[in-house]
Amino acid sequence: MSPGEWVALIATAVFLLLSVVMVIVLIKLCRTLDEATLALHNLRVNSDPLFTGANTTINHLNTQLERVDGITANTQAVTGNVSALTSVFTATLGGPLVKVAAFSYGVNRALKARRKAKAVTDGRHARLARRGRAG
Repeated sequence: MSPGEWVALIATAVFLLLSVVMVIVLIKLCRTLDEATLALHNLRVNSDPLFTGANTTINHLNTQLERVDGITANTQAVTGNVSALTSVFTATLGGPLVKVAAFSYGVNRALKARRKAKAVTDGRHARLARRGRAG
């Protein structure tokens, strides 16, 4: 065998070895892709019930929010009615009630002052009477 034949034989062996290595790598790559495909399929299958449950929850939440909106609107109407009633009460009865309260306070103070003055006067008369008897 000539040196050219040896080189050709070595090159063929190297090419064959590289081909075998490439086939092994391709087989492993195919297995990896199959596993990835299977994982994605399982992910999709398992996530469908999750998304369905999430949609159900969101629909239920929207229903509850609509109810809360109705309650809020009713509360706002009641607040407006109470405010109007308070304004009417203040306008019609507030002024006279303040006047009655002030009058009652004044009468109470006057009665207390009169009682105090009477007590002082009665006390003086009692002292004078005791002095008159003693003297």
